[in-house]
Amino acid sequence: MTHFVPADARRTKNSIIVYIILTAALSSSFYLLVIHRSSAGRSPGLLILGLMWCPGVAGLLTRIGFQRNLRGHGFGGGQTKYQFASYWTPLVYSSIVYVPFWLAGYFDPKNRTLDALMRRLPQLPHAAALPALFLFLATVGMLGSCLSALGEELGWRGFLVPQLAKVTSFPRVALISGAIWALWHYPLILFAGYHGAGPLWYSIACFTVMVLGISFLFAWMRLKSGSVWTGMLLHASHNLFVQAFFDAQTRRTRVTGLWTTEFGSGLALAALVLAIVFYAKRGELPAQHESECAPQTSSIFPSAA
Repeated sequence: MTHFVPADARRTKNSIIVYIILTAALSSSFYLLVIHRSSAGRSPGLLILGLMWCPGVAGLLTRIGFQRNLRGHGFGGGQTKYQFASYWTPLVYSSIVYVPFWLAGYFDPKNRTLDALMRRLPQLPHAAALPALFLFLATVGMLGSCLSALGEELGWRGFLVPQLAKVTSFPRVALISGAIWALWHYPLILFAGYHGAGPLWYSIACFTVMVLGISFLFAWMRLKSGSVWTGMLLHASHNLFVQAFFDAQTRRTRVTGLWTTEFGSGLALAALVLAIVFYAKRGELPAQHESECAPQTSSIFPSAA
């Protein structure tokens, strides 16, 4: 890791503090609106999209404020293999959790998602409904999922992870960014009904372990590829396949409530495995460059003279 003079490290740490405060400030109004609508039994709708963009907006504003440009945010594409891996990795670990339950008889063939698809396409053979749904979600559905995921990822992996990597080790980067990411969800879990079927403490514990675990994957991909788009694809793929595909087709029972969803033990255990794997791969990561911390003279935005 690149060694910083004290002023460089202090500036980077200050930018992280400002980012956290700004994210909390921007998110607070959306929290209140989402909680209010949820307590009234109404869907939060586009408020969730607005909330998910708060970390990203905060990241962009903080980087511009400290650097006068967006250098280091990771807008380059990076190598295709990392983007491809970011797309399919969440599908793999969610399949490992859910498919055994489906094979054990917890697949729900009469769920609302498949019923809606059959009504729209009555000529579609019933056996082809699930593959057709998967293909639709994996293509068209992925576009919408990327739109919402990008909002968070411009903050968590666009700004927070590379800034942390300049001042601390990879395990701490993953754990600190993961802890902040998990805590950001807590108001929704505690007050807006965003939790699983088990006790609230169980939902919080499983969700926190899951987020901390996959943060090793997300941070490693971001730092290895140099691209924020890996975070967007990982996040979008996770949300899409876990929530829109696997959860929607899984019968709701006490067993599945405790083991599946983002608030169950299954994904938490899978995330722990991911954390071990990518902790072991930490030596493959490149050093972070201190030159991205300081303001640049050639900014893409005019500086405040």
